[in-house]
Amino acid sequence: MIHQDKEVKNIKNKPKTSCCCSHDEPVLREGDGHDHEGHDHEHNTDGSLFKLFMPSIISFVLLLIGIGFDHYFEQNWFTGVVRIAWYAIAYLPVGLPVLKEAYESIVKGDVFSEFFLMSIATVGAFVIGQYPEGVAVMLFYTIGETFQGMAVKRAKSSIKSLLDQRPDEVNILENNIAIKVKAKDVQIGAIIQLKAGEKLGLDGKLLSDSASFNTAALTGESKPDTKKKGDTVLAGMINGTTIAEVKVTTAYNDSKLSKILELVQNATTKKAPAELFIRKFAKIYTPIVVYLAIAICLLPMFFVDHYVFADWLYRALVFLVISCPCALVISIPLGYFGGIGAASKNGILFKGSNFLDSISKIQNVVVDKTGTMTEGVFKVQEVIIKSDFDKEEILKLINVLESRSTHPVATAIHNYVGQIDSSIDLKEIEEISGHGLKAAYNEKELLVGNFKLLDKYAISYDIDPSSIVYTTIAIAYDGKFAGYLTIADEIKEDAQETVSKLKSLGVKLTMLSGDKTNVVQFVADKLGISKAFGDLLPEDKVNKVNEIKAKNETVAFVGDGVNDAPVIALSTVGIAMGGLGSDAAIETADVVIQDDKPSKIAMAINIGKQTKKIVWQNITLAFVVKAFVLILGAGGLATMWEAVFADVGVALLAILNAVRIQKMRF
Repeated sequence: MIHQDKEVKNIKNKPKTSCCCSHDEPVLREGDGHDHEGHDHEHNTDGSLFKLFMPSIISFVLLLIGIGFDHYFEQNWFTGVVRIAWYAIAYLPVGLPVLKEAYESIVKGDVFSEFFLMSIATVGAFVIGQYPEGVAVMLFYTIGETFQGMAVKRAKSSIKSLLDQRPDEVNILENNIAIKVKAKDVQIGAIIQLKAGEKLGLDGKLLSDSASFNTAALTGESKPDTKKKGDTVLAGMINGTTIAEVKVTTAYNDSKLSKILELVQNATTKKAPAELFIRKFAKIYTPIVVYLAIAICLLPMFFVDHYVFADWLYRALVFLVISCPCALVISIPLGYFGGIGAASKNGILFKGSNFLDSISKIQNVVVDKTGTMTEGVFKVQEVIIKSDFDKEEILKLINVLESRSTHPVATAIHNYVGQIDSSIDLKEIEEISGHGLKAAYNEKELLVGNFKLLDKYAISYDIDPSSIVYTTIAIAYDGKFAGYLTIADEIKEDAQETVSKLKSLGVKLTMLSGDKTNVVQFVADKLGISKAFGDLLPEDKVNKVNEIKAKNETVAFVGDGVNDAPVIALSTVGIAMGGLGSDAAIETADVVIQDDKPSKIAMAINIGKQTKKIVWQNITLAFVVKAFVLILGAGGLATMWEAVFADVGVALLAILNAVRIQKMRF
């Protein structure tokens, strides 16, 4: 990875990467075009892979020849200055980059870097005449670093692939002629012509009668998704077999995929407690082991009868090599990075590795009903309008008022009533959170929402809302109860599976909703959720979650609406449905489920648990092996070869364990 860093420095706007304790681990950045990590792409060919390992190969060959001359094919000329020069030349290809990094770290004020430890250990080996061991330690260290760089690249691949899902150019129709333009220059309202197999560059509404899309880039699901005229289609979706036309509804930088990329880009900047601890630990630990190495070398002078400086210096150098914190410093962030990658591959976005840690400890999952456990696609079942009102006029008024709302109920009403009457001019439109909508028409008050809205404005009604099983939209006009509409929603096909999986994980489930209590209870009973509460305002949901938190229990809230944003922010882990979800909910959430499948809630918890398990396996492995070999090294029982295993070997084992999460099935 040392050699990779040199390439990174030459790429505009790319951060430096290193596994050293003195640097941060890789962070994804969105650049121009598709070559977002150009140096990684170079390593995909056999030739560039050979080039990557070339310094190590040269050192390895020279080292083997030198050892052969020393022990198996002794040469009279291979002594003195010639022998030293031979091993020095073998050392330089792998040692120079490390020595340079050590110097640069010291100049920046970071003396006790991993580069510094390896430099003084290997140069010290040369000083006491242990030339082959000095070369070997630096050689295997460099090979280990190179493999670590490749492991980081592999762990990033599933996340980085998102950066290639948004095309730079699209075809827009002007006078029925397709013209290729930059996607970022396309204006809202433009018509995109999408050929078979092409990726959509911006969010929009489908103008064609129907089209089939591959949504794997957004949801992790390869199953085609058929969209009908008027349906929302998102950037990153791949068109199926027919030409489709899409009307752009969102600017390039505001598309769902752009927001996903921004979440991914920032995900690695929010560190888990284990990562933060290791960083602090390494800054304290590394100077301590340097001083201990000095003590191992010099203190025996005062206590040992036959003190030999070279012997004790060798022990100190072995101690230094063993003590390098590489296995911890790279494998722990890589474990979390792998968890974020595994989640994104399955359509789950964690906004930081700290949330992987948090979700692994979740004891309660509180779910919203509409759009979370149900489809959020409503259909009008019945329309009951009082005889003293003009039914057609009332429905037109409701249609115009609901057109100002993004709630799925509004879509159901629009689909039922039809085209909006543009001649109707509503005044003083106001959304009353948790209740509904209010407006004025011809100086008469119009109320459309739940029955709590009518209670709020002291409108009397002659029905019992609790007797109606379906979701009910109450209507009042000119201070009188005008009637109601009933709307039905379907339970998601994987909702039952979600409940079963969460229960198997030992998680307690609660359903909260602003919908009627009897509707909420009906859905909860069908799913097997024992605790369910309806008729809740946003502040009521907050109070319910606070009640759970008051028991010192962790809670994840899953929602999709604007009204869910406060309780999402309050919970230990906030989870938003990214498909139907409002921008406010997605922005506030810590975790975003891109395909709106509730079964991904259990998957997210499982990924968090597996990630934490792997991280602690790595911590235990590194500490146990290093502690054992450190004791042997200080006692003179371990050589540089054992030291190499304790450093590079353990690091590689930890890294292989960390990337294992990428192959797991959840």
